[in-house]
Amino acid sequence: MRRGILMGIEALTGVLLLCVLVFFALGAPVALALGGIAMSIGYMVWGDGIFNVIPTTLEATYFSFVLLAIPLYIYMGQLLTKSGIGDAMFNATQMVIGKVRGSLAISVIGVCSMIGAMVGIIGAGIMTSGSIALKPMLDRGYNRQLALGVIMAGGALGILIPPSIPMIMFAATTQNSVGRMFLGAMMPALLTIAMLIVYVVISCRLDPSRAPLDREQEDVPELSAKEKFRIARDGFFAILLIVAVLGSIISGIATPTESGAIGVVGAILLAILFKRFKLDMFRTAGMHTATLVSVAMWIIFGASVFSNFHLLMGVQAMVADFTGSLDLPPLAIVIMFQIIMLLLGFIIDEFIIVLMCAPLFTPIVVSMGYDPIWFGVLMIINILVAVQTPPYGFALFYLKGIAPADVSMADIYRSVAPFIMVNLVVLVLCMIFPQIILWLPNLVMGGPG
Repeated sequence: MRRGILMGIEALTGVLLLCVLVFFALGAPVALALGGIAMSIGYMVWGDGIFNVIPTTLEATYFSFVLLAIPLYIYMGQLLTKSGIGDAMFNATQMVIGKVRGSLAISVIGVCSMIGAMVGIIGAGIMTSGSIALKPMLDRGYNRQLALGVIMAGGALGILIPPSIPMIMFAATTQNSVGRMFLGAMMPALLTIAMLIVYVVISCRLDPSRAPLDREQEDVPELSAKEKFRIARDGFFAILLIVAVLGSIISGIATPTESGAIGVVGAILLAILFKRFKLDMFRTAGMHTATLVSVAMWIIFGASVFSNFHLLMGVQAMVADFTGSLDLPPLAIVIMFQIIMLLLGFIIDEFIIVLMCAPLFTPIVVSMGYDPIWFGVLMIINILVAVQTPPYGFALFYLKGIAPADVSMADIYRSVAPFIMVNLVVLVLCMIFPQIILWLPNLVMGGPG
């Protein structure tokens, strides 16, 4: 260490985290808050040698074949939503279950979760889902809080459904299998969707005014047989594309990056097949993708510098020694990590939590005998809860952005509360019963590898 820098690892870590939080509060760019502060403090500690971290971090970040999947999945999602094929999934689902009270809300949960998975980012998933689903629900007389709540629940749930970008990031930063991670999240995702649907059905039965049936509404047009066929066809092929992308990874036919390329080509072919391909749509999807990817890659770079600085300081060993000195059961340590990530989720987004916490906590959890895939999926569910939790969960502000002007933040807090409880129940169940997560990857891909 440089002369005059006498702080221990604990004090340096505290100063680093405090500075990062202050920069976040001041509205500084995330990459600057993470990478810039780490480099500044590193310079004070090690001098010029800290700058050797930059080229190695750049190479590891931007030459990662796994992370190349991120722009491809985002582009696939943008093509599907901009071409209107995302709407087709919504309409097809509604056509099948439209006679059930609350069917529109049920459709929104299922379809918005798929849209959220295609887009790959919580904020974009919520705003894309809301732009498609909010107006039809309000036009048909649905309770406003129910409409906002299911859009939040469905749009945010996308990070738990393959191809999830946070799951790819977890696998890349901890050197675990992306395929196992995707499979591990499938059962918790299906369980969450089922519990959300049960809540919607029960709440609408108890209070029918929350979700009027179509026959109780005026001016609801009857679809012709030709229109029904077109809706069913478009919805089927859109869902088939997502299944094909996931199936190519699970079967080993393609890597996650190659499957992303398959998804992009498939989305373009569907747009051409259904006569929805336009150059303007192509350009708009590309511009939105470029914006999202550039932001994401700067965040990943800043977080990687931040993570490498922690490794150089020996923070991982310090945390391991600290947790070992607590004389707590291993599960209590895991719960402690979950609480830390939950609190972080109130102030920072899903990417940063994964990039900060995955390389720090996962080796410790594995050393205690737990499966890294189990811990990784728990982390994603935890993030799902944190970003929706009032008053500071950042996903709440995305929801406010697509809500009608007269909707207050208090209305949004009330709308998401029951759906957060469902996610918490799933988190606890997966923690108590690890096989909810591990059964499918072990069945399909064999034992932990």
